[in-house]
Amino acid sequence: VQLVESGGSMVQPGGSLRLSCAASGFTFSSCVMYWVRQAPGKGPEWVAHINTGGGSTYYTDSVKGRFTISRDNAKNTLYLEMNSLKPEDTALYYCVADIRGQKWRGQGTQVTVSS
Repeated sequence: VQLVESGGSMVQPGGSLRLSCAASGFTFSSCVMYWVRQAPGKGPEWVAHINTGGGSTYYTDSVKGRFTISRDNAKNTLYLEMNSLKPEDTALYYCVADIRGQKWRGQGTQVTVSS
């Protein structure tokens, strides 16, 4: 199982970023996928998740209306579109795959929102 995130960067408040998570080594289309973030000095926080077909998405309240999770099962890739970024969105973002009840995560990509 391999999950490789990319797309993180430093951005000004109000800016946008698109994160990607390339998956391999398992049947991506059969797995619920999650984005999780961890800010410095804090525990992991679930951000969003998406069902296997991509038709159902769920978000934590603080990102509703600003973030969009999506997936391309043909490309084995998970995405997180982030708009109207705020300093409190600063964190290491990583994707998580639920593979038959076991959670696998990638190394993450850093998002820093600062002026």
